[in-house]
Amino acid sequence: MASNRDDSLSFINPSSSPIPVSDGDGFLVDRNSQIGSASGSFQNEGLLGSDGGSGSNSDIDFGFLRPEFRQSSLVGTVQIYDRHVFLCYKNPKVWPPHIEAAEFDRLPRLLSAALMARKGDMKKQTLLTICEGHDGTETSNGDVLIFPDMIRYRRLTHFDVDTFVEEVLVKDSEWLPGTPETLTGSYIFVCSHGSRDRRCGVCGPALVTRFKEEIDSHGLQGQVSVSPCSHIGGHKYAGNVNIFGPNIDGQVTGHWYGYVTPDDVPILLEQHIGRGEIIDRLWRGQMGLSEEDQKKSQELRLHLNGETTMEKSRKESVQTNEMDRSGNGTHVEVVGCCQGNENSSCCQNPVLPEKIIGNFVANEVEKVAVEKNNNKQISRINKGKGACTRKVCEIPTWLESWEREDTYASLAVVGAAVSVAIAYSYYKQLR
Repeated sequence: MASNRDDSLSFINPSSSPIPVSDGDGFLVDRNSQIGSASGSFQNEGLLGSDGGSGSNSDIDFGFLRPEFRQSSLVGTVQIYDRHVFLCYKNPKVWPPHIEAAEFDRLPRLLSAALMARKGDMKKQTLLTICEGHDGTETSNGDVLIFPDMIRYRRLTHFDVDTFVEEVLVKDSEWLPGTPETLTGSYIFVCSHGSRDRRCGVCGPALVTRFKEEIDSHGLQGQVSVSPCSHIGGHKYAGNVNIFGPNIDGQVTGHWYGYVTPDDVPILLEQHIGRGEIIDRLWRGQMGLSEEDQKKSQELRLHLNGETTMEKSRKESVQTNEMDRSGNGTHVEVVGCCQGNENSSCCQNPVLPEKIIGNFVANEVEKVAVEKNNNKQISRINKGKGACTRKVCEIPTWLESWEREDTYASLAVVGAAVSVAIAYSYYKQLR
């Protein structure tokens, strides 16, 4: 069956190069032009065009406004794999098109070669990706992050590559020269490999910038981390975003999103990371699932979500009908809005509580001055053609009105009659 991806992922495969060449990808640069020249590949390649990737032409041709943007189906476009290894190394501006095969970038080249050589001995199918590294920061050059293990090893050098692969990735034990650090929170990686594909070079940096802005504005430093990364597969789906971290059940997952725009960043942070909800319209797949299982997973999720929504609506409808018949029921704060027309009806606007998710606060509905508005609206309705008789609208019935307004008059009449009878009785006795 033909694949709907435009190129393959950089899986460790001894029968091919570390990053296979795409078939028919018109946006890929010549892989032989700058291999082994990490520092010169960016300047010489002209990878973002004459405007450096920041002008309107780049956005129209390669960015979020490009003609083919969001024209392909996303789900099921991630090849199955079990473990994702990220090597922190330099930055995207100096990465050559195929950094895992670059002659003068020894660390990524040797790590990739070692993984290829030991592929048959590893229990887990492993994907290697390069992410940004800066010495003296949280992610220094040579740091290795491993998911779903959620561990980090510091300062791997090209001298230690074979031992590291043997101990950590083949034997699933610890690398004795280093101490594994446990990772916490969520880790976001955005493909920004501009020398490999111009679409990633335009979309990736814009997404990284927006993620950092949102993380800072919501005070999520230390809880959410974002980094540009090298080619992960599926250039045409740029912007490509990977998110690793524990779900609501505590299980570490790795989700892939495509066609992500800067406007989608707050949604990913709030819904995916904050609530553990998958954004299906952007979802490509998940680490540990085959392409077919990814599709089935989404179908089941959409089916369950649809049933949940319908069941909720049905229950709300039943509760409303029961309350209409009995005049009581579950207490709901209501803004009266009865409409005095021939189809007399009442509407309810429940005031929902604020929903707090991590550091995100979603105010679901604005507060309303209930008492004053109700009085005005009820006064207008009583003058209209129809009258709403539902209990929730607080309009008194005819019986309630009669009891309040006419009881005293009735008692006065009865009292007067009794007085007349008593006076007449005394009158007869005196005669």
